[in-house]
Amino acid sequence: MLSRALQHLRRHVVVYVVLFVALSGTSYAATAKLVRKNSVGSAQVINGSLLKVDLSKKATAALKGARGPRGLQGPAGPAGSQGPQGPKGATGAPGVPGPAGAQGPQGLPGTAFARFAPGANVLTTLDSAGNVGLYSSATIGADGLPLIAYLDQTNEDLKVAHCANTACTSATTTALDSAGAVGYFSALTVGADSLGLIGYYDVTNGDFKVAHCDNAACTSAGLSTLDSVGNVGSFSSATIGVDGLGLISYRDATNSTLKVAHCDNTACTSATKTTLDSAGDVGTYTSATLGADGLGLISYYDETNADLKVAHCDNTACTSTTKTTLDSTGDVGSYTSLTIGADGFGLISYHDFTNHYLKVAHCGDTTCTSSSASTLDSAGDVLRYTSATVGPDGLGLISYYDQTNGDLKFAHCSDTACTAATLGTLDSAGNVGHTTSQTTGTDGLPLISYYDVTNGDLKVGHCSNPFCAPYFRRR
Repeated sequence: MLSRALQHLRRHVVVYVVLFVALSGTSYAATAKLVRKNSVGSAQVINGSLLKVDLSKKATAALKGARGPRGLQGPAGPAGSQGPQGPKGATGAPGVPGPAGAQGPQGLPGTAFARFAPGANVLTTLDSAGNVGLYSSATIGADGLPLIAYLDQTNEDLKVAHCANTACTSATTTALDSAGAVGYFSALTVGADSLGLIGYYDVTNGDFKVAHCDNAACTSAGLSTLDSVGNVGSFSSATIGVDGLGLISYRDATNSTLKVAHCDNTACTSATKTTLDSAGDVGTYTSATLGADGLGLISYYDETNADLKVAHCDNTACTSTTKTTLDSTGDVGSYTSLTIGADGFGLISYHDFTNHYLKVAHCGDTTCTSSSASTLDSAGDVLRYTSATVGPDGLGLISYYDQTNGDLKFAHCSDTACTAATLGTLDSAGNVGHTTSQTTGTDGLPLISYYDVTNGDLKVGHCSNPFCAPYFRRR
């Protein structure tokens, strides 16, 4: 009996010890004093009774459950403040240059206030071999020297004078066409090839012809007939379009219409011809220029209605136009001359035949569908053979013939719209001033070619200042 009791006690000694500690409430003594190290196993631990602090660091580290599902993403937080700018990076290598764009239309003349020494205007007789000088047309050549086309009435030839200097105090003269009665209504411009291009009327054949200069001095030229349908070619006026090709307005006398020729090449050996206005008897006293919008602008006289009209080209070749009557008060619109002002709008000088006045129309827009008219000179019978340009001061300058006194006169506009002008006389030696043509030289001074009726000569006037006022000088 005792033997079995001892055997039972040995088998359950641990259990009795634990029970004793539990019943006595002294857990510290049971764990720290009564139980030896590493003597408690799983069998002696009640499930769920151990805390994290009861475990070793190694056991705690080994505790890892299965990964739970990913939670929903929270809302984005507010943007942080911008950080400081980083250092500038190295400049990259330049790219390959693109192709050059097409050349735009010539810009408007700028204003200038150059100082000129006081002096007289210089008048020169360039050609006196026979009766010469009618229908003169002046421009500045590619060499910077004036070039003037005109009629040799004695021989009925087309001639040209190439000035030897800026003031044109001397010139070399050449007959370009002498086949019949030619050279009437000459119209000169300089083409994209830097060579002169002259439109003119062949009276013998009733044809419209052009001469294309072979060199800057135009000592020879290639001749072409552009239009031979009917009696055509009088009252011609030439300019160069943005395509570098000639654009020449002229009258078809057979049909009493306004026509234009757009050259097919630089030398203008052929052209596309278009009738622009056929409403009545129209097309005399034409004047063509290139507008600020790169399209042609043509002023002319409507004889049926005695009105001043203008045609604005709808395209570069001017195969159609927008036509506008600018002045219909009385008999107005002969002897027109058109230029583009510093504001980019057309400025047209013309004759008021009813009152014998010199008038000017300032276009209200690029297409010249509206305008304002001003009377510049009303002293006697004035305003025939007008020629308008813009001086170096950006203001209009108009040369014209005073029939009452037989003088060559000029009007210097007081403002861009030319609502008033300062008037002066350039030449009064005899009956002078017919068929004037005006341009501005490379020296910034006006140059005017004209016909001396008294002597039958071609003359040129070189102004000593932009106003053509003798001995003018700024303080």
